[in-house]
Amino acid sequence: MSLKFFADHCVSNSVIQYLRDAGHEVLRLKDHMPTDSSDSVVISKAYELDAILVSLNGDFADIVTYPPEKYKGIIALQVRNHPEVIPQLMSRLNDFLSAHSDMDYYAGQLFLAEVHRIRIRGQRHF
Repeated sequence: MSLKFFADHCVSNSVIQYLRDAGHEVLRLKDHMPTDSSDSVVISKAYELDAILVSLNGDFADIVTYPPEKYKGIIALQVRNHPEVIPQLMSRLNDFLSAHSDMDYYAGQLFLAEVHRIRIRGQRHF
């Protein structure tokens, strides 16, 4: 089963292509709204599109401002100004996505995707 993602404006074309090559649907922010939209509008659009938000914007990793339980899922890519780690990071993320291919798994969760691990914050709703 493929997953549906909404890629924030800061997500590179290479990350989008990694996800698409893995068979996932990826909607780009710039195809749905102005690229200078506020974070609250961006995450609302992801929810409206029934998609998991993918972002490099650290603001979305703030569970106080963006409580994961209110959204369809948030994946915060933790690159930390080192774009050279993107291939390794995407390899780890794609393995994780393959093991968890149901959209419901991501609802209400924040996933902090790092090169060496993926941390999960939020509440499970099973």
